[in-house]
Amino acid sequence: MAEIVQTFVLLWAVIDPIGTVPVFLAVTRRHKPEELKKIAIQAILFAASVLIFFIIAGQFLLEAMGVSLIAFQISGGLVLFVFAFNMIFGESKPEEELRIVKSGSDTAIFPLAVPAIAGPGAMMAVVLLTDNHRFDLIHQVTTTGILIAILLIQLLLLLLAPRIGKLIGESGASLISRVMGIILAAVAMNSVLLGLKQYFQL
Repeated sequence: MAEIVQTFVLLWAVIDPIGTVPVFLAVTRRHKPEELKKIAIQAILFAASVLIFFIIAGQFLLEAMGVSLIAFQISGGLVLFVFAFNMIFGESKPEEELRIVKSGSDTAIFPLAVPAIAGPGAMMAVVLLTDNHRFDLIHQVTTTGILIAILLIQLLLLLLAPRIGKLIGESGASLISRVMGIILAAVAMNSVLLGLKQYFQL
């Protein structure tokens, strides 16, 4: 049960469903209200396809390139820590993706699906959480189920985005993003320490 909670928290932090709400509102501000549902569904389906691809083939691609999972775990933990650091100190996902939106790339696929939902942190996380050398098939299926559940929650939040935006505002989304950043930093450091422990066989 503890592993399920930890997996849920990690995936929630890297996907950051609430932090995606301001991005969605910015991306769709020039669209008609009746188009929002279609855009939200397309974004979730594409993001799910990308992340499930990394669950299935991510580790095989790494091994084909000669990259060990221990090295990926340590480097992935460091990247996630930097991602968390940015979330805590203000350069969170919403601001980053909003700058991309303002540049004119106003589509459901980019920047909404990638990198707002299926970003580099999420891609690394799903590979680490489904490591074939550490986790059996049941655990991998459970992780995939948790991922799908979070994406469904993300879809619900996107569909309710106009109401949520009015309710919590930008300051509320920023506060939640910072709290999740602190949690993600702890999880990322734990990943690095476990990788170092395995590498040095401590």
